Amino acid sequence: MSIRAEYQTESYVKKAAALTSRSAVECRFSFGDGVSEVLAVSPQLSPAGCEVSSGRVNYGGRLICTAVYCDVNGKFARAQKGAEFTHFADDEGLAPAQTAFLRLTCEKASVRRDGSSFVVTVVVRADIDVYGAAERTYVTAAEGAVCRFGQVKLFSAVTFTGDAEVEDDFEAAGVEDILTHCCKAVVTDCRCGGGEVRVSGEIYLSLLALRQGEPAALDRVIPFSSEILCDDAVLPSRAECCAQIKEASVAATVNEDRGRCVVDFSARLDFFGSFYEEREAVAATDAFRTDGDCLPVVCKESIPLCSDIRVYSERVSGKCAVKAKLDYSCALKAALGPEAECTYSPETGMLEGAVNFVLIYSRDGEVHSTEAALPFSVKLSGAAGGMCAIDAAVNNVSVRQRAEGECEAEAALKITAVLCEPTACEYVGDIEEGADDVCPPCAVTVLIPHKGETLWSAAKRLKMPPEEVADACGASFPLNGDERIVIYRPKK
Repeated sequence: MSIRAEYQTESYVKKAAALTSRSAVECRFSFGDGVSEVLAVSPQLSPAGCEVSSGRVNYGGRLICTAVYCDVNGKFARAQKGAEFTHFADDEGLAPAQTAFLRLTCEKASVRRDGSSFVVTVVVRADIDVYGAAERTYVTAAEGAVCRFGQVKLFSAVTFTGDAEVEDDFEAAGVEDILTHCCKAVVTDCRCGGGEVRVSGEIYLSLLALRQGEPAALDRVIPFSSEILCDDAVLPSRAECCAQIKEASVAATVNEDRGRCVVDFSARLDFFGSFYEEREAVAATDAFRTDGDCLPVVCKESIPLCSDIRVYSERVSGKCAVKAKLDYSCALKAALGPEAECTYSPETGMLEGAVNFVLIYSRDGEVHSTEAALPFSVKLSGAAGGMCAIDAAVNNVSVRQRAEGECEAEAALKITAVLCEPTACEYVGDIEEGADDVCPPCAVTVLIPHKGETLWSAAKRLKMPPEEVADACGASFPLNGDERIVIYRPKK
């Protein structure tokens, strides 16, 4: 008997791709004669478009690079240059109707001398999440086959975007000027409900200031919160959200009479994120034929369902690796632009990485800088059970020499871990008919079950409807494994 199935087709949104691309962007500085070294470089990235075409994502951005140096008179000075860039990332599954979200980060900034100029090369990392419409089809009825129906949870992704303005002002004693700044935004909570997405987090601001003519590092943690309108965010749930600083500016107003400096900070944040809508539908989850072979096409969907965002505050310390050779003739001045690179192991729950920063020091009356790295290893309690998206910010870096040639550092880490529970659903998308049975069934069939045998698995092995198996054997399912199921078939 041929199989005639009925189907239900519906549209939903899924995450089509998660891409990573890297590009190099250069800025050229000309300071004139007398400048032999660039002490520090502070890159600031801003996305400027992301479009999806067939098999490719084209994206662009703007880089504003601030360089700090000592002029011919030995005084600290700064210069700023900007550059626009475009790049791409390829994937076979990309299509023009899809939507892409772009996050730009600076992986590395290096300085080299080219004649009388200095060339700053910034390696820009682009993380791109692509979402698009898709269709799913599942069997709702089938004639000629025995189907197992059940309530199946089906998910559809919902994306949201938004922005926010953040302002802060604070006093800094004895500060004469602000040379450069670095900042990073970290999301500490994101919840849906009532037609909006509520995002909260912190901006970690690191300043290189002048205090009595000497460089000094200042740190500031600035909280932020925002409500993003989203009509689909009706039920309470968690969401995964990314915050990036699109524009940031720092202005200093010095009151020489009071010896105080008021620092005004303003930034514009861009948000993008996603959560999942859930609904239940009655669909076939398995099928077989009583008079032949049946090949049900089982479709599987798996999504990372955000369950929680955990925040960890850690203090790390130890010996750090420094490129320059330091001794007691060196006076350590300031640690600038601290960033954390880390790798998380779900099996052990350990987060391992390093805090990278630029160390400014003086030797024999001349100011120099060098790259430094503080390795760390942190146990994230309660995060090893699920998949985690890890982000980390650093502030309050202090450096000292306890022994000549050995540099020790201490820093404060703020770590956020997005816990995602892998959630899967299965349903029969189609039923393919196999070969018919050649031999008729036996008059008596004895089934030796295994422990935990269910009524459905027994019926599938016997090629009988489950209700007939239940009436014939009268056993209680699931079975223990020591029973015997005897089926008598009357002669027709």
